[in-house]
Amino acid sequence: MEKVFGRTSGLKKSELKKLTNLYRRRLPKDRVTTPEVSRTLAQLSWELRRPVSLLLDREGRVVRVAVGDAKELPIPERPYVETRLSGYRVLHTHLSGGGFSRQDLSVLFLNRLDAMAALEVQEGEPGLLHLALLSPPRAREEDWQVLPPRPHFAWQEFDLLGAVLALEEELSRHGRLLEVRDGQGERVLLVGVDLGEGWEAEAGLEEMAELVRTAGGVVAGRSLVFRKALDPRTLVGLGKLEELKSLAYHQDASTLVFGLDLTPAQAREIEALTGLKVLDRTQLILDIFALHARTPEAQAQVELAQLRYLLPRLVGKGKELSRLGGGIGTRGPGETKLEVDRRRLLERIHHLTERLEAYALRRQEARRQRRRQGVPVVAVVGYTNAGKTTLMRALAKAGEEGEDKLFATLRPLTRKGFLPGLGEVVYTDTVGFIRHMPEALLTAFRATLEEVKEAQVLIHVLDASREGALERHRVVEEVLEGLGVEAPRVLALNKIDRAAPYDVYYLQDRLGGVAVSALKGTGLEELRLRVKEALLAQGVQPQAWAL
Repeated sequence: MEKVFGRTSGLKKSELKKLTNLYRRRLPKDRVTTPEVSRTLAQLSWELRRPVSLLLDREGRVVRVAVGDAKELPIPERPYVETRLSGYRVLHTHLSGGGFSRQDLSVLFLNRLDAMAALEVQEGEPGLLHLALLSPPRAREEDWQVLPPRPHFAWQEFDLLGAVLALEEELSRHGRLLEVRDGQGERVLLVGVDLGEGWEAEAGLEEMAELVRTAGGVVAGRSLVFRKALDPRTLVGLGKLEELKSLAYHQDASTLVFGLDLTPAQAREIEALTGLKVLDRTQLILDIFALHARTPEAQAQVELAQLRYLLPRLVGKGKELSRLGGGIGTRGPGETKLEVDRRRLLERIHHLTERLEAYALRRQEARRQRRRQGVPVVAVVGYTNAGKTTLMRALAKAGEEGEDKLFATLRPLTRKGFLPGLGEVVYTDTVGFIRHMPEALLTAFRATLEEVKEAQVLIHVLDASREGALERHRVVEEVLEGLGVEAPRVLALNKIDRAAPYDVYYLQDRLGGVAVSALKGTGLEELRLRVKEALLAQGVQPQAWAL
């Protein structure tokens, strides 16, 4: 027996039987309704004193019957296809008369329905019928178009199927244009949440935009949501989620990226409600690490972090576990299919952990060798994209070219250099830091960060050309404190060739430090002098041949 959904409490068996019989009805695929179906719905709804809703497929078959308005209908999930509608439409009654409620139109939009129809009921008789369809892409009106109401029998000449297919053709044509235009990357809508942080929330959203660009995406739009508290189900609330889907629809974005971490349940719920791919901040950062992991050690570290992030998310079903496509958040040096069982996942984590322990032992031996030779180590640390690799290259006069990207360096680079009056030193460059660094990454890269703990002196590189330098300085110092790093710091205010002089003076007044441009070579001699003084203060003895 077919199930009747919604508010069925208190209904008699005979009434439930009448509702169940609606499953036998079938509408012509090109018609909104028929006079017979309209009369049946109106009479039944009047008897029950409750709205009655039907969900029909494109063939005109009734697939769901519910007592209540459109939101009571459980709409079956179908794979989201940007150029297609869902293939379902809703026909329901309005006992109080009038047109669509906001909730009716939200159900139409969020579920990409073929159509939403509302039948007014007056004293048990069908009256006016209201019809709404989704708006075409790039339309100037709202996300839906509400047609003028007509008496229910007057809709017999309206070709519903023709209107739906015409809309899908427009969606398909628009999709082909997007493929030509957006060959450069996946279009993303950024979602930040301001819980009272003010400018910090704005800065976090700007940083997310930079992360998306580094991952190869295109920022199609951004939205900063103000909330007193997070919604435990959807993070931002159902109303705001509807606005975000509308914004994504009009900006041709296929992915939502949230600036906060989502629980597995929240990610699944948001995907189900919007039909969009959903990523959080940690997934985005992991994806960038995967993009830049070139050595076996870096690849193992990134894969380990990805698997540890994935492990608690292997619960239930949905797009989060069945996603096989490409794009941001799906690539990595390890397994790309997410339908991996928990046992195999744990085995892989164990294997990667052993591999990384072997790499750590090799680096430990290299550090012992350097200590025996008496060569001091200077670690170059800082916020991501502060110019650490470029500065180390300039100081050592050798090494890899730096890149203007976040997390371009993942493996620890070591280069020999020379300090006048002291002798040979080893510079080591490691992964950059970022605010709210994902714990999975810190754990995976902890062995690599041991290089920092072994250094006698740190050069803290701070980008002086960007806003928020004081905040980035604080973040790096907090990470170093968390790692237990106690070595003295020499602050290098980098990129002064791009910075306003006042900003550089302000930072020097607040933090001290040496103003440098690693790219132009400005201030490097003073920086070398400060590093030498710090090493001598640590008890490092000058090498005889350097005196």
